[in-house]
Amino acid sequence: MAWRLDQSKYAATWDNGEGAFLVGGRWNSRGVRAVYCSIDPATAILEVAVHKGFRSLDMVPHVMTAATIDPADICVVEPGTVPNPNWLRPGIPSAGQQAFGDELLARHPFVVLPSVVSTASWNLIFIAAKAAGSYQLRSQEPFALDTRLHPPAR
Repeated sequence: MAWRLDQSKYAATWDNGEGAFLVGGRWNSRGVRAVYCSIDPATAILEVAVHKGFRSLDMVPHVMTAATIDPADICVVEPGTVPNPNWLRPGIPSAGQQAFGDELLARHPFVVLPSVVSTASWNLIFIAAKAAGSYQLRSQEPFALDTRLHPPAR
């Protein structure tokens, strides 16, 4: 299973990789349509919150997407096999890190890597055109942030 949290206005295009295509990401260079997901919904929430903050998740409508993935097509990248351990820490991705991810995405329909924001969690990345037929949209539901994560100022 793959989980992704998007602003509601982007829910229909959840798997097009437009954001990663335009600016690049931790595991892809600009021009690669990588779709970033998590293998559990809590990690998907944290991955968005680390970039946008809980305020945005509280005040801007979002949709949680769930998709089924063919497990036979998954490449799992264990932390010890990543060439540079700093790639698994917060910070700006390097050109080498993006090239490493691009190579994995070119060879495998789905790549599972450790999450940087939650080190005991995992993210799943794919390119829709390469993985076509190996994943299927399961559900999309409105997301509601637990209000305790965006409390009033005291």
